[in-house]
Amino acid sequence: MKTMAKILIIDDEQQLRGLLARIISLEGYDVTEAADCTSGLKALRRCDPDVVLCDVKLPDGNGVDMVAKIKEAAPSAEVILLTAYGNIPDGVQAIKNGAFDYITKGDDNNKILPLLSRAVEKARMQRRLARIDDTLSEQHSFERIIGRSESLRRAVELARKVAVTDTSVLLTGETGTGKEVFAQAIHHASPRAKEAFVAVNCSAFSKELLESELFGHRAGSFTGASKDKKGLFEEADKGTLFLDEIGEMPAELQAKLLRVLESGEFIKIGETRPTRVDVRLIAATNRNLEREIAAGNFREDLFFRLSVFRIQLPPLSERRGDIPEYVRHFAAQFAARMGKRIDTIDDRYIAALERHPWPGNVRELRNAVERSMIMADGNSLTTDCLAPEFHAAAGTAAPDSLALEDLERRHILRVLEHTAGNKAEAARLLGIGIATLYRKLESYGVK
Repeated sequence: MKTMAKILIIDDEQQLRGLLARIISLEGYDVTEAADCTSGLKALRRCDPDVVLCDVKLPDGNGVDMVAKIKEAAPSAEVILLTAYGNIPDGVQAIKNGAFDYITKGDDNNKILPLLSRAVEKARMQRRLARIDDTLSEQHSFERIIGRSESLRRAVELARKVAVTDTSVLLTGETGTGKEVFAQAIHHASPRAKEAFVAVNCSAFSKELLESELFGHRAGSFTGASKDKKGLFEEADKGTLFLDEIGEMPAELQAKLLRVLESGEFIKIGETRPTRVDVRLIAATNRNLEREIAAGNFREDLFFRLSVFRIQLPPLSERRGDIPEYVRHFAAQFAARMGKRIDTIDDRYIAALERHPWPGNVRELRNAVERSMIMADGNSLTTDCLAPEFHAAAGTAAPDSLALEDLERRHILRVLEHTAGNKAEAARLLGIGIATLYRKLESYGVK
C-alpha cells in the first residue's frame, strides 16, 4: 500500500495557508503548516515532507533563500515557491536555488494539485535513488572486504587514504585477489561516489573493439558502425573508470590513454574534434608491468602515470587465516540463493581448504564453496562435499584410483544436475574447460 505523501506549507497568511491546507488534504495528502522560516525549518526536521510549499515573503526571511536551506536539510524534498502576482524573477531565482517550480498565490489554486502531484512523484523517485545509492555504498564499502590478515589490512588502509583524493590508482596482484572489489570500494569512498562506476576488461576485446568501447565512434566510421556510440570514458564522466587487465591493452591504445590522462581529452573514431571528460582512473593488472616495459609491450610513461599510487593485493596463499571467514560468508550467500541451511562447517573441511595452494585465489575459493553447497546433502559442510582434488589435502585415507574415479564421476554428475544440464555453467563451477567436461562425460557414457 502506498504511503500518504507529506506536504509542508510555510506561509504567514493564516487564511490563505488554511485554504491551501484544506484543498490539499482533501486530495489525500498529509499536511503540516508553519507561519515563518524558523518554525518551517523545525517542522521540516519533524515531519520530513515530500514537498514544501513556501511563500516568498515571510516575517523572518525570504522564501527564495529558504529553498537552499530546505534542500540542505532535506535533499530529497521538492520545493514549490508561492510568489506574488507577476513576481517572475523570484520564481526564476528559486529554481536556480533548486526549487521544483513556482506558482502565483491565490489565482492559481486550480494549478497547484497537478503541480504538487508531479513534485511528489519526483521526490519519491529521488528517495528511491538515494536508497539504492546507500545500498550500493554499503555493499561496496571497505567494511565489507573480508579478511583480517595484516597484509590485507595494509592494502585496505592504503586504499582508504587514496580514495578521498582524485589520484589515479594501480592495483596489482594475482588473478582472483579482488582487484575489482577494491576498485569499487575506492570509488564509493570517494567524492565521486554518486557518479558512475564503469568497468571494462581490456583483455576481453580486440584492439578495434576496445578503442570503440573506450572512446566511442561516429556512425559510418567503420564497417558495422550503424549509429553513434558513446564510449566508456563519456559514460564515466564525473565518475570512475576501472580498466581491468591494463597489461593486455594494445600499444596503439596505450598512447591514446596516456593523452586522456594528461589532457582530459580524446578523439572518437571518425571525429576530428576532441571530447573533454573528467574521469578518475583505476587500473588493475596481474602482470609484472616492469617486465612488460623491458620487453617493449608496455609504455613506461603510461606506467608512471598510472602508478602514482600503487596497491599490491596479497594472494590467498599468503593469508590462509582468512579462509574460514570467506567460507562462512560464501556458504551463507549460496545457502540463501539455493534455499539451503548450513548449521555447521566441519574443521577438517576448513583444514583441507587451508592446505590448498589456491592459484585462482578468492575467486577459486568461492567456486569451491559453491560446489560444496551443491554436494551437501544435510546441513553441514564436510570433506565429503569437496571435489576429489581436495581429499588428499583433507588428511583422509587416499582412495585407490578406481574409488577416486568414481568419486569424481559422482561429483561431476551432481554439479551437472544442479545446473539442469547446462554444461558451460557446470564447467565453470567445476573449474575445468568445457572440452574437458565433454571428454569426461563421454567416458561416463553421458551425453
